[in-house]
Amino acid sequence: MSKLTNFLASTALAVTAATSAFAAETVTISNWLPPSHPVVTGMFTQLSEMMAEATNGEVTTEIKNGLASPPAQMDLILDGAADIAFLFHGYTPGRFVSTKIAEIPGYEGNAEASSVAHWRVHDAMLKDLNEHRGVKVIALTTHGVGQIHSSTEVKELADLNGLKTRLGGGVSADVGAELGLVGIQVPAPKVYETLDSGAADAVAMPLEGRVSFKLTEVAPNLYEMPGGLYRGSFSLIMSQEKFDSLPAEVQTSLESNVFGEAASRMMGAVWDTADEAGRKATMEASDNTIVTASEDDQAAFASIAEKVRVKIIGELTEAGVDGQAAYEMMVKEIAAYGM
Repeated sequence: MSKLTNFLASTALAVTAATSAFAAETVTISNWLPPSHPVVTGMFTQLSEMMAEATNGEVTTEIKNGLASPPAQMDLILDGAADIAFLFHGYTPGRFVSTKIAEIPGYEGNAEASSVAHWRVHDAMLKDLNEHRGVKVIALTTHGVGQIHSSTEVKELADLNGLKTRLGGGVSADVGAELGLVGIQVPAPKVYETLDSGAADAVAMPLEGRVSFKLTEVAPNLYEMPGGLYRGSFSLIMSQEKFDSLPAEVQTSLESNVFGEAASRMMGAVWDTADEAGRKATMEASDNTIVTASEDDQAAFASIAEKVRVKIIGELTEAGVDGQAAYEMMVKEIAAYGM
């Protein structure tokens, strides 16, 4: 073999080695929502951009749809079938207790503020409960305040008693029980057909669902309680094994620039934008109506909210943390965020 041939062969090997060393690592994201949902178009898209920017393109993402049902997303990550997943904690009753502190009705502030507060309280007081054991929590969020969207007219709080209503779980189920709602549990992607078929008369959801799940078509009546009836808690989780396989400098950059409060803030902001779009669509739909709870109904619900709050604080305390302190920190952090 000539010296030139040897040189070219050595150069090719060196280039190949360098390319392999800096080749992009693909992280798969499991998605159970419609591809047009803001979680996909807003959160997953921005998360991908944030991860790529923080790692100089060394981490890319790929979304995989329909790998498992919404309640099975955590098991999916534990089994190694995907690297990142989006959890709604209410879909697995009893598995998550601490996350319900973020769902209590009565918090002031939008989804961005409550999502940041959710992360801060988790990081300071709740993570040692290890409710996400086996996976890495990379962000927490709450959607905007939940309201009642119905196919039948709802003018006052009393009209909710006996109403067949899709409830997602978590604190929405606690509130629903106090309101006398007949709870029906189906995952969010099934809401349209559940209402359209008459299997439910209403759904408890934030306003983003007016567009995301086409509630303007099957639930033309929106009953709004100022401050909302509840919030919904979610987490973004990542395979610990996948994270540990990344180069140390990549891990550090993701932890410093993407995961935690930064991603939580981004997700909350996406919810807020989606809620604004939902309100706009409702106001523009000629057959949709918005009823705001009267002052008497607001006072009545305040008593219900207090009862639910005491219940959830007690559950956290029983789980081994100071539930009252966690609640007070949520209130403080939302106020400090200024939203």
